[in-house]
Amino acid sequence: MRKLFIHIRTWVKVISLIIIASIVMVAGITLIYKPTYSVSVNGEFIGYTKDKSKLQSKINDYIDNGDGENIAFVQVDNLPEYSMCLLKKDIETNDDEIFNKVKQSGTAYYKYYVILDDEEEKLYVATFEEAEKAVQGLKDKNSKNKDEVSIGEKFFAEPKDIVSSEEVISKLYEKVEEQPVGTSSGSGTNRSAGAPSSSVKYASGSNTSGKKVAIGINLIRPISGTVTSRFGGRWGSTHKGIDIGASKGTPIKAAASGTVVSSNTGYNGGYGNYIVISHGNGIETAYGHCSALYVKAGQKVSQGDVIAAVGNTGRSYGNHLHLEIRVNGVAQNPQNYLY
Repeated sequence: MRKLFIHIRTWVKVISLIIIASIVMVAGITLIYKPTYSVSVNGEFIGYTKDKSKLQSKINDYIDNGDGENIAFVQVDNLPEYSMCLLKKDIETNDDEIFNKVKQSGTAYYKYYVILDDEEEKLYVATFEEAEKAVQGLKDKNSKNKDEVSIGEKFFAEPKDIVSSEEVISKLYEKVEEQPVGTSSGSGTNRSAGAPSSSVKYASGSNTSGKKVAIGINLIRPISGTVTSRFGGRWGSTHKGIDIGASKGTPIKAAASGTVVSSNTGYNGGYGNYIVISHGNGIETAYGHCSALYVKAGQKVSQGDVIAAVGNTGRSYGNHLHLEIRVNGVAQNPQNYLY
């Protein structure tokens, strides 16, 4: 029993010494070293950071948004890698230097709105509003190319020269030549010989029976929004579509693939700027009151392509999309298929 007690006391002393030594060692390490992260990119050491989450969050924000005017995003091929380590307290971390090295390895992409004339890139503006103002200005001045001018969204790795809407109008305006007396000015809105007609197509009637007619295709919503006016009787006449409220400039998507058979600007019987797409077998969709049109008569479009922007043109009392679905020229209730 005495021997057991001696052994226990010996082991207690040993364990106590080990614990004391460990505490002294940890205290010594704590006094000399600090926990940190070693940072490397593509296997190359570039520095130390004490807060990898904060540093990586800053890098992610730079990748998503850039840090300059018109930069849409930054492509960084090799992101930092972090390894836990102990660093002497007299050695400073270098988050800013690490961040700058990551920036140097990235490629910034700039976002611009391009003004196209007959699908050819001409000039670049900074915002969609500025692009829309330029296109509308050419229409207001009755420029010869008013129906050929459109807007596109582009990303470039190199910055482009930006112009104002006034400069776009000044540089792209084309005077309409006066026709000699006794000659015909021709028909259609496209300048290209043989281009399909883009005269306005109206529904010949309306299906107010409430019965759903099979159309044989699946449609998607051209925009998200709230239906502000329904199909059927309204103001003593028949409303041949539905109105979906949305802010000006909201992109309008083609509800299904097809061919543009009308693309017209102007009042157009109250429809305003107006597009009709044929989807085959007598099925058509129509989009009215647009602020801008991005497609022309005869152009093929795929489901989901952006074809126009929400507006307040024609007989309209607020920004919205007027949507019609027609079967063999007869307007159907769009809410039997969408919304």
